Amino acid sequence: MLSERTRIRMVERLVQCGIKHPKVLKAMEQVPRHLFVDEALATLSYQDKSLPIGYGQTISQPYIVAKMTELLLQNGMPHKVLEIGTGCGYQSAVLLATGIAEIYSIERLGAVLSLARQNLRRAHLTKIRLVHKDGYTGLPEAAPFDGILITAATKKIPDLLFDQLNIKSCLIAPIGDDITQHLWCFEKTTTTIQKTCLEAVNFVPMLTGKA
Repeated sequence: MLSERTRIRMVERLVQCGIKHPKVLKAMEQVPRHLFVDEALATLSYQDKSLPIGYGQTISQPYIVAKMTELLLQNGMPHKVLEIGTGCGYQSAVLLATGIAEIYSIERLGAVLSLARQNLRRAHLTKIRLVHKDGYTGLPEAAPFDGILITAATKKIPDLLFDQLNIKSCLIAPIGDDITQHLWCFEKTTTTIQKTCLEAVNFVPMLTGKA
């Protein structure tokens, strides 16, 4: 159930769902998703579904992880990316596996950040820079970023996150409330922010503060 062949079948399903970028597909094949879920749920880890990771958080379904990663890579390989909402660390691991050189990931819950750090060590993926803080403030000391990915649903993107984004770079985020959410791509140009609504999604809410 946890073999390489199982991951290959997962990737084949992603292709059927429209994921095309070869680096994304290779990363999804390489990263052992079962190391990022509870051992009791490991046999479900390569199904296309979200799973609980504790503390009221979830690991996103493989399709959503692949889709958001593909959107970040649509204009070429970014050098430095900020993820807001580390969770169990799986999305960070996939980003790293695509070849992105610098990845910063913010998590507001200390216990969840510790879980992510443990999972990433188990997967031998330790180059990701994990930060314990409120994601709504971003990480100005490491800005600007070639891409920002938010893995929790917010009603509005703070302007200061766009300030931390490079020109011709994208911010990917689920926007909405507890009932309706959609995945959006915001591309920063020299004069404006171009917005594209992509598809309906279902994420945990993005909260303020540090715990």
